[in-house]
Amino acid sequence: MLRTLYYALLPLLILLIAIALACFISYFVVLSFGEFVEFRKIISKSTQVLLILSIVPLSYYLKISKTELGFTSLPVFLKQLVLGFGLGLLTLLPVFIVLYLLGINVLDETQLWTTGWIIKNVMISLLLALLISLIEEPLFRGLLLVSLQKKLPVMLAILISASYYAALHFINSNTHIATQDLKLYSGFTLLTEAFTNLLNPAIFSAFLALLMVGIFLGVLRTQLKASLGFCIGCHTCWVWQIKLNKSLFNTDFTSEYHYLVSSYDGVIGPLVSLWLLLAVISYFIFHNFKKA
Repeated sequence: MLRTLYYALLPLLILLIAIALACFISYFVVLSFGEFVEFRKIISKSTQVLLILSIVPLSYYLKISKTELGFTSLPVFLKQLVLGFGLGLLTLLPVFIVLYLLGINVLDETQLWTTGWIIKNVMISLLLALLISLIEEPLFRGLLLVSLQKKLPVMLAILISASYYAALHFINSNTHIATQDLKLYSGFTLLTEAFTNLLNPAIFSAFLALLMVGIFLGVLRTQLKASLGFCIGCHTCWVWQIKLNKSLFNTDFTSEYHYLVSSYDGVIGPLVSLWLLLAVISYFIFHNFKKA
């Protein structure tokens, strides 16, 4: 029990170190260059950069090879990326269809629809989605999941990595600190508020949905060897669809079925949680049936 707790909390320690460094770095960045973006956003982006940079030294320290992280040769990786994208389309598109049919997603009729506007949104959303996935997947389904899997049972490693993945989406602060009021400890004030946000009951349904997203991708990653490309492709397609949905549709929170989504992005919520849970259960039933 203590061993499990130790390995479960170790990533939290690394995260806190990264955020603490980001708080100091962001303070001196603002002092040197001024507040070109909000202080809290500089901390957030600095933390992401530090976590990404930690992948190589931590992989070396933990003796995790490139193959163990989930990477493979470029041609195979690109093929996985395309197949993963298709899987993302297959798994999330039905959710959007249901949301539309139930009147939760309503077409934005105020938008001036042009071919150029649609192409621009499709391409920008796709590039942003790919960037997000290239950051998050090597970190969560690569380094974190693999390192936990070396010490813990697979399903427990998936659950812990998925919990960190979901939680990090809600560790944020909305407080603005003006440049003239900035102190060396200001970042830590925001950090306290950011972690307190995890206790907000309003995020519960969105947290569960992102937890299921992490579990689904974790199962995909552990069931297929050297399969990080699949996870990146699938994740990219999901984010791409969500961003396009926000551009094309409005969420009607007065709908009698509004409880199926959360206010986080108007998509993830109980419907996504149940759909992905059903997908994971179906996979294991089919997998065990094939083995029998």
